[in-house]
Amino acid sequence: MKELSKTYDPKLVEDAWFKHWEEQGYFHSEPNKKKASFCVMIPPPNVTGMLTMGHVLNNTMQDILVRKARMEGYETMWLPGTDHAGIATQARVEKHIRETEGKTRHDLGREKFVERIWDWKDQYGGMIIKQLRKLGVSCDWERERFTLDEGLSKAVREVFVSLYEKGLIYKGKRIINWCPVSHTALSDEEVIHQEKNGNLWYFKYPVKGEKERYLVIATTRPETMLGDTAVAVNPKDERYADLVGKTILLPLANREIPIVEDSYVDMEFGTGAVKITPAHDPNDYEIGLRHDLEFLNIMNEDATMNDKVPAKYQYMDRYECRKAVVFDLEELGLLEKIEDHVHKVGYSERAHVPIEPRLSEQWFVKMEPLAKPALEAVNSGKIKFNPDRWVKTYNHWLENIRDWCISRQLWWGHRIPVFTCTDCGWESAEREDPATCPLCGSKNIKQDEDVLDTWFSSWLWPFSTLGWPESNEDLKYYYPTDDLVTAPDIIFFWVARMIMAGLEFMNDIPFKNVYYTGLIRDMQGRKMSKSLGNSPDPLDVIDQYGADALRYGMMLIAPKGHDILFDTSQIELGRNFMNKLWNATRFIQRNLDIELDLAYGELPRKNELETVDLWILSQLKDTIKSVNNHLSEYRFNDAAKDIYDFTWNKFCDWFIETSKFRLYQIEGSKKKKTALSVSIFVLRNILKLLHPYAPFITEEIWQSFKKEDEPDIMVSEWPTPDYSTSSEAVEEMNMIMEVITAIRTIRSEMKVPPSKEADVLIGGGTEISRNILLSQKDNIDLLGKVKHLTISKTVDQPELSSSAVVGDLEIYVSLAGLIDVDKEKERLEKDIASYEGRIKAAKGKLNNPNFVSRAPENVVAHERNKLAGYEETLALLKENYKKLVG
Repeated sequence: MKELSKTYDPKLVEDAWFKHWEEQGYFHSEPNKKKASFCVMIPPPNVTGMLTMGHVLNNTMQDILVRKARMEGYETMWLPGTDHAGIATQARVEKHIRETEGKTRHDLGREKFVERIWDWKDQYGGMIIKQLRKLGVSCDWERERFTLDEGLSKAVREVFVSLYEKGLIYKGKRIINWCPVSHTALSDEEVIHQEKNGNLWYFKYPVKGEKERYLVIATTRPETMLGDTAVAVNPKDERYADLVGKTILLPLANREIPIVEDSYVDMEFGTGAVKITPAHDPNDYEIGLRHDLEFLNIMNEDATMNDKVPAKYQYMDRYECRKAVVFDLEELGLLEKIEDHVHKVGYSERAHVPIEPRLSEQWFVKMEPLAKPALEAVNSGKIKFNPDRWVKTYNHWLENIRDWCISRQLWWGHRIPVFTCTDCGWESAEREDPATCPLCGSKNIKQDEDVLDTWFSSWLWPFSTLGWPESNEDLKYYYPTDDLVTAPDIIFFWVARMIMAGLEFMNDIPFKNVYYTGLIRDMQGRKMSKSLGNSPDPLDVIDQYGADALRYGMMLIAPKGHDILFDTSQIELGRNFMNKLWNATRFIQRNLDIELDLAYGELPRKNELETVDLWILSQLKDTIKSVNNHLSEYRFNDAAKDIYDFTWNKFCDWFIETSKFRLYQIEGSKKKKTALSVSIFVLRNILKLLHPYAPFITEEIWQSFKKEDEPDIMVSEWPTPDYSTSSEAVEEMNMIMEVITAIRTIRSEMKVPPSKEADVLIGGGTEISRNILLSQKDNIDLLGKVKHLTISKTVDQPELSSSAVVGDLEIYVSLAGLIDVDKEKERLEKDIASYEGRIKAAKGKLNNPNFVSRAPENVVAHERNKLAGYEETLALLKENYKKLVG
């Protein structure tokens, strides 16, 4: 048997065990017809990414599910990989080249630039995969995939061509979200809307042919007025009825534009007259189509003004142009007023700059035909969402879905497989690059310059990673997968689209269950970010506390589907738990007896078990059932708390403490053998329950308590509570614990020094209950620090004592000679006065109408909670004082 070191050092254990598991092939999976499969696909992190606390949360939860399933006998496969992250990766490499060589991608050319990105990816990309290994996640690392690898690229091309042939992919001019920094289109889901304090400018547009008559319009984007091609009013708005059909002389641009009526116009907003810029606003675009207006694009790709505006404004930045337009209109006397205005501005998720709605020719996927079966899959229960409140969000998006803009003006990514003959105009999506035109035979074939949205490869992840479009054993065995663990912020980007893709191309759902995690926030409720400096580096946390402490501490504070308030104190709690387990194990190990010939994992006969043995076995059985139930409902924190409570409070603080008399008996003792056998049996089950949460320390300890022919804990069997227990023993032990707790509580409240023992008298109860207590006299003396214990049907209360009641038992703890009564009275009097003052102040606040009505709701609630706590403490202080004065 390997003797455990005095203290647990994760650095000496974690890397070694991960290497061992990998060498043994425990992570790898192959189709096995003798077993049921359990398959999980990792949400592929960006190849540019570094490990964050969010990754720790998500991947620990996945690992718990996978490790448990592996121990339950499933053929488990957890497939890892990374996403090529088109915009982020291209921007990273472009920046590097610009800073080190002073060149742009255009200086290098497309082919050379893409080569440089591949070089960067091979050298720096995938760092997050190495970091995940430090966390201990048990992915099948032999199956690692990349969304731009050869197999996934083939799948992407097959899907594009298939949808193109069905008429579900088309090219069209639409208003899209344009990123002026990345110079590419963005999907609606890649735009983050932020509330901003802005302005509402009111401009006067001259009505042609009516001297001194103006139509006043309000706008939040003055620079776009240079692209106006109409002014619209509501047909029900009588204020403007006589102007419909007339024209406006557009200031600064000196163009004549019509006044049209459209029911879209909100009569209550601004003046009820709206400037229409069809090429730079999605709503104006629709009005432009209805009224056959001109679509005038007035901006370049970098959001500077182009040659469609007057020369004065050309090549100005959009915000510089905004100032110039406002200034010039004011000079002309056409600025009526400026109002403060709060509105939402769309920002590029990657570049963090305001996007520009822009009329552009892009490739789109028709989403409505794909959305209908995806809605049915979730609402019928084929796919279960946890928590189920996300079904409503999912339904809302799919029921109002818009076509997906899938083209990106980038070089890094899956190039769109559409080819055009420059001689005859032939165009088609092809599975293989054509050498000649099938119509005219020309070799002048040109491929579309754009690449596909990164998510176009990610939505195929559950089946493309298994070899699709080829038919193989992996697809037949592992698909559909089982659980998906992900954040709810990509429910549209990824989850919904994977469901659509799975149903469309595999004719089956991609997964059976989706668990949506919460977000990690700091103790102030702020989302963690580098800019706020509130996001610790997980590798630093692992270095300080160990991976197990980080994993377990994080799970303790991760309520189902709710946000997590993170503080390193919770990781300290995880570390302390690991140390508690380590020390308890060392205590058992130090008391092992080679003469006893212990059979690890086997229990003595039931008639050899004492009350405390039967009690701890019953508690273990309940804990196993509870952990199973909680994990089946993705209540990772509740299962973690079950293990914590059972291990620390029941096993360590009660069972081991009450078993010490047996463990300290002479070698070869039958009682000692029973105590050790039960201790080891329970410890082995604790290790198995804890293993998915804390894989390293459990494997290290397991080696000291496994049979010679047993496997490592990672591939051992999950605990099954298949032994009998005793409800009578549970009731007896509960009474014993309540009595000891009552004695401890009195000692604590009355400030009895820990070093001093007290006389205790217990009266009342039944003869059976008194006999049970007498049988546990040694434990009551030890754990209650009792000098003399009297147990009788009737007892007299000592003159200076404190009492408690447990059921029909009366307990008296004599305080004579243990405390300085006068000093204790003086202390209690001061504390009572202090808390009475606190209560008075708190009530004064809460009785103040101004405070209650004006203070934030959480502040008022906090004050009420404080008052309740003060009152509870005061009552306890007064009760203790009463006991002292008699």
